Amino acid sequence: MSELRQRQVPKPSSPDTSAPPRRSSSSDEGNWISLADIIRVIVTLVLASCGLSYYMTSSESVIWGYRPWFTRWPVVMRYWEGPLNLTPDQLALYNGTDPSLPLLLAINGTIFDVSANRMIYGPGGSYNFFTGRDATRAFVTGCFREDLTSDLTGVEEMFIPIDNEDDEAEKLLTSGQRKIRREQERRQAKAQVRGQVQHWENFFRNHKKYFEAGKVVGDPDAVDGKPVPEKRPLCAAALQNRPRRGEEGESKTGKLGKAGN
Repeated sequence: MSELRQRQVPKPSSPDTSAPPRRSSSSDEGNWISLADIIRVIVTLVLASCGLSYYMTSSESVIWGYRPWFTRWPVVMRYWEGPLNLTPDQLALYNGTDPSLPLLLAINGTIFDVSANRMIYGPGGSYNFFTGRDATRAFVTGCFREDLTSDLTGVEEMFIPIDNEDDEAEKLLTSGQRKIRREQERRQAKAQVRGQVQHWENFFRNHKKYFEAGKVVGDPDAVDGKPVPEKRPLCAAALQNRPRRGEEGESKTGKLGKAGN
C-alpha cells in the first residue's frame, strides 16, 4: 500500500506549439494554378481567336488573313530554286501558251508570278497581254496596245500641262520664266511617273496571290529581240488626257482599277 501511495500520476504532456499547423490539402490546391489550367486557358483563347478570324475576315482565314510565304508552295519552290533571270525573249515564253510554264509579267525589270490568277492573265484573259513581257509604260499611260514596253522615254509629257496661248497671264511671262517653269514641271512629271511605276510594282509585290520571281536581264527595252526606238511618242489616249494649264483635274490614264484581283 505504501508503494501505491508513493507513485505519482504522470501529468499530461502539453502540446508542442513550436511546430506550424499543417494545412489541409484542399487549401493547397486552391492557392496554386496547375500547368494544365494554364494550357487550357491558352488553348481556349487561341480557338476563340481563330473562330472570330474565320467569321470576321472576308477570306475566311483562321489567322486573320495572315499567310506567311512558307505556307505557299509555289513561293517555297521559287525560293528553293532561286530567282529567275530572264532575257526579254525568254520572258516571252511565259505568256500562257505553254501550260507547263508559269504565267510571268514584269514591272520595272522585276518579274512577278501571276499564275494564281490564270482566268485574268492566262490565254483569253482580259490582261493576258501583260504576261510574257515588261509593259511598264502601259501601266503608266493606260495604252495597252501601243505601249507594251518597258521604255519610259518621254512618258512624263503626259503630266506636263499644255500651254494656253489665250491666257493673259501667260503673255506676261518672259522666255526665261517659261523655261524655269518648264524645267520644274518636268521634274515633277518625272516624279509622278516614278510614283505610278512604284505603285504598280508594290501592287504585285504585296498581292496575296502573286510573288516576285526574278529579274529581267539583258536589254529590257528589246521587243522580239529588237530595241525600241530612241524616243517613243505619247499614245493618243495619253495625249488626250494631258492637263491644260489653268484647268483643274489630273490625267486619268495609268490607272487600271482593280487589275489582277
